[in-house]
Amino acid sequence: MPRKKTPTLPYVGYILALAGGIIIIVLGLFELFELGVRVFQNISLLSFFSGTAGALVQIVIGIVCAIGSRFVSKLVWAIVLLLLGIVAGTIGGTLVAFGAILGLVFILVKSAAK
Repeated sequence: MPRKKTPTLPYVGYILALAGGIIIIVLGLFELFELGVRVFQNISLLSFFSGTAGALVQIVIGIVCAIGSRFVSKLVWAIVLLLLGIVAGTIGGTLVAFGAILGLVFILVKSAAK
């Protein structure tokens, strides 16, 4: 029987960051259209933005996270995604931050193996 291929750290980080980016976009759209869906307490650094401005910033952060998730195994993008995940807050930001941490762990392990 052929062995199952186990997912690598960058792939798992990519999936987490992509899912987090999509969640950030959806929550930003909910806030933009004032649907008022609050599953979790919004504890983020974006709390000083309110209303439409906060929703637009959240949507932009979500788009950057979703696009940048492909490059989670690159050092600069992993750091950018980690910072954006912290700034975004919510459950989506947490997923983005965890994905970025997995990318950073992969980069560290790869550089230590050289």
